[in-house]
This record gives sequence, structure tokens and C-alpha cells, in this order.
Amino acid sequence: MEPDATIGPVYNGEFRHGVDEKRRVQVPARWRPSKAGVELTMVLWPANKEGACLRVLPPTKMADLMVEIDAMAKGDPSKISLKRLIGRQSLQITPDSAGRVCLPDEMAKAAGITDQAVLVGLLDMFEIWNPERLEKVTASDQVMAQQAYKMMD
Repeated sequence: MEPDATIGPVYNGEFRHGVDEKRRVQVPARWRPSKAGVELTMVLWPANKEGACLRVLPPTKMADLMVEIDAMAKGDPSKISLKRLIGRQSLQITPDSAGRVCLPDEMAKAAGITDQAVLVGLLDMFEIWNPERLEKVTASDQVMAQQAYKMMD
């Protein structure tokens, strides 16, 4: 699917890639920013009880997230906690000329990513998973899938 300038790229599909000795992983060509130098935001995301993954947000999605957090009530104690957590557990990354991104050491360790990674499209962003963790998450996703699809009817 061609990216729409109003919504940005659509991140769909699943891709398994090796992680090289410098912790670089290939981003699918259709998921890469169309302009060189565009920064993506990588967040260590506490996906569920199976463990964390790395969530990658394009600039528009990161801007949306910041607006949502800023819209929270000033007196909401979770607002500053959320800002602190996301701020501490995220980094800006830029794909290199070969379309690879480097997984920061501590983030890769926390997500359990070593020599293999699976990139999963979430339509408006994507995640980078340890393959074994993704298998467990996929099993739980399948349990919820029927209810989720009913919500779309």
C-alpha cells in the first residue's frame, strides 16, 4: 500500500530479520521514512505479562501521543509518571542508508532481543519483538480476536 501523505505510512505485515553484531535490524522498505534523516521514536513498551517489546512511532504518532498526554488533567498524578516513563524509556532513531535501525543495548536486553527480531505492523506504528515472546503474545491475541473483530462490525 502506498503511503498517504495525510496519514503517513501504513505499517502492516510481519517480518523476521537477523540482528547483526552492532544490534542493527532491517526495517522493511515500505515502512521507512520517505525522506532521509526523519527520526522515529523507539519506546520500550511493557506489552503484557509476556514481556516488553520495542514500539516504534513515526513523528506524527509521537506528536499525537504527546498531545494526548498534555491533554490529561494537570492534577492527574499519572500524567507526570507517564511522561517520565516514556521519556526515560524512549530514544529517537534514524534508519541508516541501508534502512537499518540500531537497537540500543539496554532496550534490546529489556525486550529480550538478541540475534533475531520480528517486526510487526500495528497499522500506524510497528513493534520489534523477541520471536519467542511474540509467539506467546500471538496466542493471547488469538483468544481476544473474535471479540475484537465483533467491535468492528
